[in-house]
Amino acid sequence: MTHSTAGTPHTPEHAAPSPPDPRRWAALALVCLAQFMLILDVTVVNVALPDMAADLDLDRETLTWVVTAYTLCFGGLMLLGGRLADALGARRTLLVGLAVFTVASLVAGLAENAPVLLGGRIAQGIGAALLSPSALSIVTTTFHGAERNKALGVWAAIGGSGAAAGVLVGGVLTDGPGWQWVFYVNVPVGLLVLTAVPVYVAARGPQPARLDVPGALLVTGGTGALIYGLVEAGGSGWVDPATLVPLAGAVVAYVLFAVAERTSRAPLMDLRMFTRRPVLAGAFLMLMATALLIAFFFLGSVYLQHLRGFSPLKTGLVFLPVAVATGIGAHLGSRLVGRIGSRATAVGGMVIAAAGTVPLTRLSGTGSVYGGLLPGFVVASLGVGAVFVTATTTALAMVEHREAGLASGVVNTFHEVGGSIGVAVVSTVAASGFERGAVGGFTDAFTVCAVAGAVSAAVALGLVPRGKPQLTGGPHVH
Repeated sequence: MTHSTAGTPHTPEHAAPSPPDPRRWAALALVCLAQFMLILDVTVVNVALPDMAADLDLDRETLTWVVTAYTLCFGGLMLLGGRLADALGARRTLLVGLAVFTVASLVAGLAENAPVLLGGRIAQGIGAALLSPSALSIVTTTFHGAERNKALGVWAAIGGSGAAAGVLVGGVLTDGPGWQWVFYVNVPVGLLVLTAVPVYVAARGPQPARLDVPGALLVTGGTGALIYGLVEAGGSGWVDPATLVPLAGAVVAYVLFAVAERTSRAPLMDLRMFTRRPVLAGAFLMLMATALLIAFFFLGSVYLQHLRGFSPLKTGLVFLPVAVATGIGAHLGSRLVGRIGSRATAVGGMVIAAAGTVPLTRLSGTGSVYGGLLPGFVVASLGVGAVFVTATTTALAMVEHREAGLASGVVNTFHEVGGSIGVAVVSTVAASGFERGAVGGFTDAFTVCAVAGAVSAAVALGLVPRGKPQLTGGPHVH
């Protein structure tokens, strides 16, 4: 799975680079290890959800928040984390974020009830939002020239490997020592990196930076209200005040966010970026691709374990080809974008994603998983992988170089928020499948995914610019 970055360091474009730091490759290994944990935690919990529900007596709404609370805070506060890295120094912000993430992982593993578990997931997301942009800033300021492109290539590979490993690691740990270990595994790794970073990562002085805290709170709170309303609709209905009030609150928060960004002297997100067609197209594609992929993991995990009686390990092994297919799709997409252009690749990827989802709309409680569900997932994920790459390259390579950092921040935010919204929507549609074990709930949710893929293909046909993007500054993915 590819993720766009929160920005690039604010260094003069023509400044002479400092002599290479002999510790730079060790520093890269450390920050990549830290980043691997963050990406792993997007998918690792999905396979563990049924066991969490059984041990802690979690209902559908709470299970949904176990996934979305992390991605919501990760994405919603990412841009603020990037500004803090400028204001406080990248190494210092990375250490703070890593410490928060490590402690939060321990808290989540020790949780004996829903509030503590969700609190741990929220804190994990906050730590990730501080850590990720700081880590990328360290990579881009430590390496120069051809070495920077090589380092960013390693960084990019972490995204796909982390997502792929997450489903398998989640199954192995849940089926072995228990679901708590999907969180505990972060603790020794976090302590190791915390100890080693001051030794191998050079400290750089902070830069003047204004912090748009109101903007960060408004966009995160608005998205949280949106997700709450979507999840609540599964139990209360779409016209119940419990659904309508948070949805209305989300609209109000987004309007206030737009006003705040237009009047702020240092806005968190330059809304004028959405007047750039490539950025708008990239944000849309990233939102929909992430929503579909994380929805597949979420729905598939509960379907396999709740309805079909699969063990967590067996479920993780089923998802491994799906994760690999996503990586293959991304690789093919990167080649196709350069040959046939962004629009054709985006439309084709979404059509493939929709076509792969169609067989999932006819699932039963007894049919073959390997003949029905798995092929559909693999085909759909192949298309989604191509869309991920198209989203990133379209947004970053079709705008001016000086705007690449802002564009990457926009796309990154839509990546994490897309995962949250996707899970919230399918959780609501599949409510009967979660609560009563009815296969119809899952087929309805997959039908929504298929329709979303088809509609996205149609939108991409008109929205994505023609042309073949040309990356000039190396990959901006994490």
